[in-house]
Amino acid sequence: MNSTVSAGGIRGSIAARLDRLPLTGYQKKLFAIIATAWFFDSMDLGAMTFILGSIKTEFGLTPAQAGLLASSSFFGMFLGAAIAGMLADKFGRKPVFQVSMIFWGVGSLLCGLSNDVDMLMICRVILGFGMGMEFPIGLSMVSEIVPADKRGRYVAILEGFWPLGFVAAGVLAYFCLPLICWRGIFIALSIPAVFVFVFRRAVPESPRWLEGAGRIQEADAVVTEFERQVMKSGGLTALPAVVNVNKVADAVDRRGSFMELWTGGYAKRTFMLWALWFFALLGYYGLTSWLGALLQQAGYAVTKSVLYTVYISLAGIPGFIFSAWLVEKWGRKGTCVLMLLGSATFAYFYGQAASAHVPEGQLIATGMCMQFFMFGMWSVLYAYTPELYPTRTRATGSGFASSIGRIGSLIGPSVVGMVLPAAGQSGVFTLGAASFVTAAVVVMLLGVETKGKSLEEVSK
Repeated sequence: MNSTVSAGGIRGSIAARLDRLPLTGYQKKLFAIIATAWFFDSMDLGAMTFILGSIKTEFGLTPAQAGLLASSSFFGMFLGAAIAGMLADKFGRKPVFQVSMIFWGVGSLLCGLSNDVDMLMICRVILGFGMGMEFPIGLSMVSEIVPADKRGRYVAILEGFWPLGFVAAGVLAYFCLPLICWRGIFIALSIPAVFVFVFRRAVPESPRWLEGAGRIQEADAVVTEFERQVMKSGGLTALPAVVNVNKVADAVDRRGSFMELWTGGYAKRTFMLWALWFFALLGYYGLTSWLGALLQQAGYAVTKSVLYTVYISLAGIPGFIFSAWLVEKWGRKGTCVLMLLGSATFAYFYGQAASAHVPEGQLIATGMCMQFFMFGMWSVLYAYTPELYPTRTRATGSGFASSIGRIGSLIGPSVVGMVLPAAGQSGVFTLGAASFVTAAVVVMLLGVETKGKSLEEVSK
């Protein structure tokens, strides 16, 4: 199986051994475990879109107060993404991955038990902290176990579980909100955390991280088991030969740090990613957190606003599939710019349609086009980010990019709550469109292409 026994040989072949493996049911099983958590995270976060109107009515919240509540989970995500990224680069992906489940499950349960809006806001921060921990680690793990020629597609597909979870949250709210109210929704969403926590134990530690941490024999053991499982799953009698066996990952005497994100060629990448994440998430969450509530404000009943939001969100499924295909056919940079500009265009037109009280079919069609591009944007955003850093700082770099994005997420819903009374729905969606355009310009000017390259090649 081309497993080397010397420390130098192992160090020189870990990445090459992983990248030459055919994609079989074994890697897909590991991917499915990670993606399942992504799906339920999306349900928890997306639930607020469908139940914010009900919470706003029960507690008698003003638009500004409702916007602050919608933003509270993003403050937790800001903290979770930054802290978890650094911890994962220092202590490993797997242990931090497991801890995130505890914060997620407990936070969701406490949201359902909240008696007032202040307690609910605090619990949303706890829930957001767990979800924030999830993102940089999940991205890093998928990037590090999937072969280079499939990596972009699978990270994009991972993000595709976001619209699936979002739609599932809408379906759950539509059928269950009249029966168990918004508190029951949160309690129900805490249950999957237990199952995901158990199944995640089957996911091994990243061998690339083990190698970079100097734990050479452990890295070799994990890759050897990887090779055995791939052969078993694929019914293979031999594996492809290891090429470029002298390819060395990050030297074990070099440990990643936050400051490395701002040195050499990484500084431009970090600035680009931070600006991209900030403006993209400012626009996305500023709009989607309010979709249901804005429809209710326009005069639609609660159940109809939830149903229309589900219809609109369904377009995100073909959106992420198209994006997952395009990142490998065309490239990360071009796909990212296309999805951002498409999001801007249809966000603007949706705002005009909502303000003009057009026929419902036209409103839904415009909204579907908007969600097609916005969820496609998410796919390429997550595929692109972890590829721009070396293993020693991959989780830290991804975590801080996500964390800066959560500042945009935190600001977005609150800004909408303040802008809405003065500028109306057209002004709100024009603001979101401007955010997407700004993000697209940054990527056009500063982005680099990573399609088809190994992680080690990109990081050098």
